[in-house]
Formats: sequence, C-alpha cells, structure tokens
Amino acid sequence: MLLKSEKIIKEWTDYNGHLNVAFYVHVFDIAADIMLDNFKMGGNSAKQDKKTTFVAEMYTAYKKEVRLGEEVETHLTYLDHDKKRIHYRLSMLHKEKKYLAATNEVLSLYVDLTQRKVVEFDKDRLNLMDDTIKKNLSKFSSDSLFFKKRLKK
Repeated sequence: MLLKSEKIIKEWTDYNGHLNVAFYVHVFDIAADIMLDNFKMGGNSAKQDKKTTFVAEMYTAYKKEVRLGEEVETHLTYLDHDKKRIHYRLSMLHKEKKYLAATNEVLSLYVDLTQRKVVEFDKDRLNLMDDTIKKNLSKFSSDSLFFKKRLKK
C-alpha cells in the first residue's frame, strides 16, 4: 500500500553520497504520519482529540543505498494491532529500479495526551485499522518481523 514518494535531496545525504541513516528514518516517519492520519491517530488527532501514538520500539534494516536525486516510494507492507499497540512495517523501494532499499518496523503505543498515559484504541480507530488489514491482507507479509510476538492478543 503506497503511502508517499520522496526525492532524495542534498540535505539528506552524507559524505558517502547516499541517504544518511537518520534520513531513512525521517522518510519513514513522514510516511508513517500519513498512515496514522488515515487511522485518526496522527497530528490532527493529537491536536483535536489529544490522542496519538508514541513509538516504543523501532527496527530499521538498510538493504541497498539510495543516492542524491533518486526517488523512493514508502509502502505499508505489514499492519497489526492489539488493544493498545500498533505494529507495522514500512518498506522503502527505489521508484525507478524497484529494489528494496530499506525496511522500518515499528511498535507504537496509543497515548492519551491529557494523562500522558497508554490507553486502549477508540472503536473508530480499531475499525479503520481492521479495514486496512482486511483490504491489504494478501499484500502484507509477516516474514522476518522483529517484533512479531510483542502484541498482546
């Protein structure tokens, strides 16, 4: 499921002439915000409903370099949840050459910002996540997940 395309800019590259490790995470984070907005738990939710997610754990695997001026696409390639946690993997693909550049697996907690406390997902958020899982189940893969057993189901 495509979330976002980005062109690699000079400010994101390092002295090796490729995307700096910190900016891989930056590109993934931009795409994750789009996904979270779709589930009503991103920036707008944080401001209006005072509920959002906090990343608890993250695992990034760098597969192949991406260089200045190249374009990448970030796809949601796995999604699951329990009552309080969302577990997802994003995959960065080179837009033209179609190779896998990196993956970013995340386990986040749903947080009530008024209490700064982890809470259960609201029903409408659960429904949005479940609908996305159902629509994309055949495209999602749970192979090689780092946090596969962290959800409490």
